[in-house]
This record gives sequence, structure tokens and C-alpha cells, in this order.
Amino acid sequence: MLFDLLNGGNKAWGETSPYAALGRKALDAAALDFRLGNAGAGFGAKAGPFKGGLGSASAVSGDGLQIGAIVAVNCVGSPVMPGQASFWAWPFEQANEMGGQPIPTGPIDFQSPAEAWTGSPLDSLTNQAGENTTIGLVATNAKLTKSEALRVAIMAQDGYARSIRPVHTPFDGDTVFAASTGTWGQDIEARADLVNRIGLVAADCLARAVARGVYEATALGALPAYREVHGKNLRVK
Repeated sequence: MLFDLLNGGNKAWGETSPYAALGRKALDAAALDFRLGNAGAGFGAKAGPFKGGLGSASAVSGDGLQIGAIVAVNCVGSPVMPGQASFWAWPFEQANEMGGQPIPTGPIDFQSPAEAWTGSPLDSLTNQAGENTTIGLVATNAKLTKSEALRVAIMAQDGYARSIRPVHTPFDGDTVFAASTGTWGQDIEARADLVNRIGLVAADCLARAVARGVYEATALGALPAYREVHGKNLRVK
């Protein structure tokens, strides 16, 4: 669950919130194929100045290691470079999954208003800690112990830093969970190398998932869609 209570809409549900029923509906609807953008936990999300959303990305190695990520992007920071059309995660794009990202036209303008973080990027009188958050899950088919999964989650957090700026602010409750099906690599003895390999790719997948969640989102209320603002700058329509 992410914090989207300030995004408008009817919240007058009385003493019984809808969240338990929504959780059951999500479980019943679970499938191999699922929508991104304005779907599920991403429906009411925002990402800096853009509409946020649900994103996912994955990677499969030649020897059978599988790593996937899913994330609900509801961050204070922006996923897009200031004054440009490129996602911060543009170098990690695979198969035009972000619309064919343009190469940045120049270095970051650290004097731009979007980079001059002199205080809260939102109204400091109303914005409270934890009212934004980016919540993600990275999963692998590799067999991991609990401590190894924790290290994968720690490494995967770097995916947020590669795709959102600023990130881990006092106004965000950023979280990454890690899960393992334990069906691959049971006999691998070089455990540290395996964890390092999974954590590295998991961070890349999470960065891609963040950008995809915003790329796939459509405008809602006052929040514009990324493609409405920057669609003409993409290399693939």
C-alpha cells in the first residue's frame, strides 16, 4: 500500500476502509500478465511532476538465472532529468520499453529550479514524512537464505537512486522487498558471488521498472503523463 489519500476522489468510506477488499481482489486477479501504469497500486500514484504508476522489468541469463522487479512509483523526486526528456534511468532501457529514450542533450543544469532543492519540493506546510513512497519487490528463482535475500534488497535499493532524484527524502517511505522461489542454483557454492550478481542486476531491473511505471502511466486529474509532455522527443512512437 502506498500513500495516495491526497490525490482527490471520494475518500468518504466511513468506518470501513476499502483496502482489505482491494487486497483480496488483487490476489484473485494475480496472473502472469498484468497492466502497468495506472493499474493496481499505481493508480493513484504521482512521480514528482508526473503521473506515477506501476512498473515492472526483468532479466534472464543464459544459464537460467531469472530476476524480476515490480514497483509502485509514488515519489517526491522526479524520474526525468530537469529540462530534458530523458528518464534518469535512460541508460538501462531494453527493447524500447521506455519508448526509445533520447540521449541527454547536455549535462545536468544544477542551477535549474528542478535541481535547486532549497527545501521541500512540495508545500512544506502540508507535506509530511511518509506521504510519498516508492515500494518495490525484486524476485529471483535462485535459492537464497534470508540474510542473502536481505543483501539483495539492500543492493536493489540502488535502482531507486539510478531512476529518481532526489531519492530517500524525509517525505518518502522507500522500501524494497526481496523474494526467492528457490528453484535454481541450489548447488552453487560461491554464495557471495551469486548474491553480488543478483543484487547488481536487481538494481538495474528496479531502475527500469521505475521508469516503465511512469512511461506507461496516463494523465489523471492535474497530473500530466510523461508521454503527453515528452512523447514527441522519443525515438520510437
